[in-house]
Amino acid sequence: MSAYHTPVLLEESVALLGIVPEGTYADLTFGGGGHSRRILADLGPEGRLYGFDQDRDTRANRPDDPRFHYVESNFRFLRGALRLRGVTQVDGILADLGVSSHHFDALERGFSFRGDAPLDMRMNQRGRVTAADVVNTASVEALTRILGDWGEVETPWKVANCLVKARAAAPLLTTAQLVEAVKPCTPAKEAAKFLTKLFQALRIEVNGEMEALKMALEQSLKVLKPGGRLVVISYHSLEDRLVKNFLRSGNFSGEVEKDFFGRSLAPFDPLTRKALVPSAEELARNPRSRSAKLRAGVKR
Repeated sequence: MSAYHTPVLLEESVALLGIVPEGTYADLTFGGGGHSRRILADLGPEGRLYGFDQDRDTRANRPDDPRFHYVESNFRFLRGALRLRGVTQVDGILADLGVSSHHFDALERGFSFRGDAPLDMRMNQRGRVTAADVVNTASVEALTRILGDWGEVETPWKVANCLVKARAAAPLLTTAQLVEAVKPCTPAKEAAKFLTKLFQALRIEVNGEMEALKMALEQSLKVLKPGGRLVVISYHSLEDRLVKNFLRSGNFSGEVEKDFFGRSLAPFDPLTRKALVPSAEELARNPRSRSAKLRAGVKR
């Protein structure tokens, strides 16, 4: 597990789930299995845990436990996948969003700008669209939108034009070629930050991450029992904004609807008034946790 991914905010997130020993839970981002194993430690013999992951590499991390059920699926299909397994409601949902350490460390997957690897970035390796497809076929307008919306890159149109100019000479097929293509647009003093945003934008586009998150959050309203808990760890402002607004209002605008008497119709009561972040000790142990934010709510 530790070689695959070090779970972030482990004790804090599981504590917020408020595990009922006989309860049913969903871990939407199984990954290395760290959060799942911690949940299983608090479950009783009658408890059940469904671990979702679309990356087949994670199958090797499955715990040998009859209470655990591995679901090879994107969490955007949360409700349907559970119903196929005879589950209509759960007591809690945990999602640790973003990319695992395994994805960054497995350079051949193309998630990291360090080294040279195929320009892939698919979390589900059975998916058809790769980062190379996006970079080499998207219009300059589409690239500008992707870089601006998903990477919050400054002057995304300049970067988009850099890519279009470079691919006209030769297709961009590797991470090193991508890094070289955007060199004219890369700020010398903030190269790592810039490249992080660039790779984030392409990864989100390739995997449809924001759409998947919205779908899973919306389905949580139907899947969670009254009193059920939704616990989410996010790693960048786009994710955190969606989660914050949804827990506050049940929608993505963050505007709370009220009934005739002025009473809030928000579907969740907050368990975290503001986002929890890793402790100094956790940051020292796992520097990759530095951008993590944890939010949770209980369904009314």
